[in-house]
Amino acid sequence: GGASEETTVAENTGGEMTAVAAKNDPEEAELARAEVGKKEITNMIPADGKKPDRARPLPENPPKGIEVYPATTNRSVKGPIEYDRLPPTNGDHAPVWQNCGVYGMPIQNRHAVHSLDHGVVWITYRPDLPPGQVDKLHLYGEEAYVIVSPYPGQDAPVISTSWRVQLKLDGASDPRLRKFVDQFRISEIAPLSGNRCVGGVGNPET
Repeated sequence: GGASEETTVAENTGGEMTAVAAKNDPEEAELARAEVGKKEITNMIPADGKKPDRARPLPENPPKGIEVYPATTNRSVKGPIEYDRLPPTNGDHAPVWQNCGVYGMPIQNRHAVHSLDHGVVWITYRPDLPPGQVDKLHLYGEEAYVIVSPYPGQDAPVISTSWRVQLKLDGASDPRLRKFVDQFRISEIAPLSGNRCVGGVGNPET
């Protein structure tokens, strides 16, 4: 079983650059130039057959410390996929996305990346993060378009990822996490932003 989407490659993404005040920050300048890549598929139909949720413009004042990565492709492919960074930020992915919510065990990159493609924010944490901090992260997982899961081996205690944008944090209480989730959920540079994250794989705790 599993959900699927009807796929067509858009000949013209129609992406427009968003005006972002660079303020001498190279990542803010990179974000200002960000647009959907010419090789990225933009018109998959949501599994429920309804219209996608409206994508949101990129923020003019993103949290300090974000990393912005270049567009690649977002094809649905079967089998294992190698990613340039872990947790991955974008790229080809499994045909089926990961359902949003809280997971107590690690989830597969290839499903999570498909969710990022839909505009999801994926919050990952080291398994040794103190339980109190994990509980704070779990509250985010109750929100729409958010996945929370442990990620063994990641190089920061907490990492927040949206399509092509990532922020590494020292803990769950960093106020930049709230800002990241609010600003990059359903981001306009996620090619399939607004296609939701239900009806896929996974049984979240919340």
